[in-house]
Amino acid sequence: MKQQTNHLLFLAFLCSLLSTSFGYAQQDTISTKNADSVKGLKVNIKYTDKGFAFSTADNNYLIHIESRFQFRFATPSDQSPVTYDEVYDENETVFKINRARLKVGGHAYKSWLKYYWEYELAQGNLLDFRIMLEKYSFFKIKAGQWKTYYNRERVISSGKQQTVDRSILTRPFTIDRQQGVEFFGRLPLHKYADFTYNFSVLTGMGRGATQNDDDHLMYVGRLQYNLFGRELGFSGSDLDNHDEFTGIIAVAAATNRSPYTRFSQAGGGQLYGFEEGVDGQYRVNQQLIETAFMYRGLSWQNEFHAKEIFDHVNQQTTKLKGAYFQAGYFFHSIWKKFPKPLEIAGRYSYYKPNIENINAGEEEFVIACNWFFKGGHRNKLTAELTYFDFEHQGDGFADGARFRLQWDVSF
Repeated sequence: MKQQTNHLLFLAFLCSLLSTSFGYAQQDTISTKNADSVKGLKVNIKYTDKGFAFSTADNNYLIHIESRFQFRFATPSDQSPVTYDEVYDENETVFKINRARLKVGGHAYKSWLKYYWEYELAQGNLLDFRIMLEKYSFFKIKAGQWKTYYNRERVISSGKQQTVDRSILTRPFTIDRQQGVEFFGRLPLHKYADFTYNFSVLTGMGRGATQNDDDHLMYVGRLQYNLFGRELGFSGSDLDNHDEFTGIIAVAAATNRSPYTRFSQAGGGQLYGFEEGVDGQYRVNQQLIETAFMYRGLSWQNEFHAKEIFDHVNQQTTKLKGAYFQAGYFFHSIWKKFPKPLEIAGRYSYYKPNIENINAGEEEFVIACNWFFKGGHRNKLTAELTYFDFEHQGDGFADGARFRLQWDVSF
């Protein structure tokens, strides 16, 4: 009941905010008797790729409001199997609203003082809230909660992916959303020496955690080399049809000590085979190498992951590794009869939960088709077929296939 009341109050606040904003837009000017500095101030309204945007004529204030919905059908199940015994032993066909997001962002006082927050309406979760100081391109500061800039696949929005969802590597290797501070920027020293960097100091306790379990913080660093001096945006498909080869090579590393061995949108949790942790039980060190490029309708991305978990209670070390390779192409670029809005994409992933057990592992094979309506990623239909193959410590095999259909639309 309390949660429902909070949701109603939250929605009432949004309705008030929207009605006020639209009221200002219809009046075209804002005037008050008690604030001469606001009298006659014009407010501009327009629709952008971030939703409805309201801004002042001097551009010192901007707010954009966007809603996004993701409708999904899946059979025989929607969730990817985690263990050998979960490979679709039962048919649980799903039709659901997978995501319902409200996004609000912009800047205040100065164009370089930015803010952003994102709310998941379906689950009642505040996902992102952050303030960014971006006066200088080579040195920026971010504080709050957001998806940690570690690996490309996780940073790319679920609405800008080529497949219905991320690979099987996301569960064991993602750092996901954390609270803290980040220093980042771009150093275009030369056409052949162009770098983007991110360094974060975080609580390391996952989304929604307001304090650490001990005095051990999470540290995350990422260094990205921009080939030929061109930075590649965080999107899965080459909708811009890059005329020039645009690619990146990146390395990243993270270290953390906490009660958790994995993170997700829900916060901290445990990988399969690990017990519920106590404060400071698990020291996790992980690294990755990734590549990505886009050129004339062709897109590519891949990641190599390694992770080491040391259990301070049981004095045990576990090493994990995995990789994925993903590509997509708009075949209209070479065959004009092929539908222009249609993209074909594929992905192969493998995951080793313990490299000492060479016969235990998981593979994923994905083929996907994207149909982009007007607005690109803001309105698209994705059909995906996935095949899973499990091997459990040499004792046997299990495999299964899944079909999913998803419509992702933003307003």
